[in-house]
Amino acid sequence: MWLNEHEQALRRDLQGLASDLRWSAVELLRIAEQLRLTGNDVDAEAVKRLCDLFQGDEQRLSGYAEEVKAKIISRNKAV
Repeated sequence: MWLNEHEQALRRDLQGLASDLRWSAVELLRIAEQLRLTGNDVDAEAVKRLCDLFQGDEQRLSGYAEEVKAKIISRNKAV
């Protein structure tokens, strides 16, 4: 089944946001490692917790994008 233009835009937005979160988590993990190497374990652990949140949100957004593709979530007009 084809997606209408509004559903396609929604799916692209969800995928784009998920991708942004994924790359943000990658960068934050790099920063966390640098913090750990400088002996700042407390801040490194806090940054890693943020990464975990971002990764969970990324997975949720990717799931929503798949639901749009499967027509479980639909949009008839752009908001």
